[in-house]
Amino acid sequence: MPTVTVRAPAKVNLHLGVGPRRPDGYHEVTTILQAVALYDDITATSVPPESLAGPDGAGPVFTDEDPIAVTVGVAGEGARPATSDDADGPGDTGAEPSVSVVPTGKDNLAVRAAYLVAEAAGIRGEAVHLTLSKGIPVAAGMAGGSADAAAALLACDTLWGAGLDRETLVALAAKLGSDVPFPLTGGTALGTGRGEQLTDVLGRGEYHWVFALADGGLSTPAVYGEFDRLAEGRLRTGPTPADAVLSALRSGDPAELGAALVNDLQPAALRLRPSLRRVLESGLELGAIGAIVSGSGPTCAFLARDAAASVSLAASLAGMGVARAVRRAHGPVAGARVIGPADPAGPGGEPGSSAAQSPPLSPSSSPA
Repeated sequence: MPTVTVRAPAKVNLHLGVGPRRPDGYHEVTTILQAVALYDDITATSVPPESLAGPDGAGPVFTDEDPIAVTVGVAGEGARPATSDDADGPGDTGAEPSVSVVPTGKDNLAVRAAYLVAEAAGIRGEAVHLTLSKGIPVAAGMAGGSADAAAALLACDTLWGAGLDRETLVALAAKLGSDVPFPLTGGTALGTGRGEQLTDVLGRGEYHWVFALADGGLSTPAVYGEFDRLAEGRLRTGPTPADAVLSALRSGDPAELGAALVNDLQPAALRLRPSLRRVLESGLELGAIGAIVSGSGPTCAFLARDAAASVSLAASLAGMGVARAVRRAHGPVAGARVIGPADPAGPGGEPGSSAAQSPPLSPSSSPA
């Protein structure tokens, strides 16, 4: 059966400036995103529609609303089914499933991506199975779901021979969510609007990160809601400018970048999850040259001086027991790319040398 595997990276926000809520309900943001070497692999496989027959023996019925059939399998973190014990967050009653369990229905961004490709390319009557091999932490503020969606766009376009151009894929990505265009392009980028308008950022050097993963997730809408509550009554005309981070990236000095890291959502995330404050303090005490909550959290990202320092920092953080897991990654790395019909390296690693690869997409706008 025809199969395509696409690998897409996680992201870390070096700068996340957030302005007031717009009339459309979104917040105006200014963000600097860097793609890092933690990956999800999405394998799209064409299957005979009749193989999806239900208990009554009938296969899928293709309609204008459902022109294709999509099934999903998840491997790695997030593969287990939801239970009442998965609930988390302030005021937890145990009644809601955890945001850290990957959905497999139409609420999965990768499924929605497949439908968008089919709509854009006029595909009908196809059945596809998406296998999500999770190497990016789930519900961690590192855009794992967005990476899956970006990878699914490219995988389905390739599988069906749709031939959608770069601009179309990026436009479809923006329909799915503010964070979805970036995993397509990778590298380092300036995001404006609600974060989906990307411009290449030219910088020097490679940066070494350590990520401390928390138990359970943090709801992005809840974090933005707390941000609005904390900002109530204050004059806020726009997002915090990103000049310091842009200057640090041009210099290539990790220490300068570490001192420039900004996340306007961090106070809100710390209010909702106070234990993150101790994690940030621990990383700095152990020698990190920068510490920040990644996106809306709850992952804490630490910038190390170099690769050797990141090894030492990760080991020390793991030994302290302040996080459920610790990961290391470098950046910037390339965006989503086809790595072939099979993945010899497995999820979460660098692309295997024997896999056929396509060049990643990149933003079309001018460098910042």
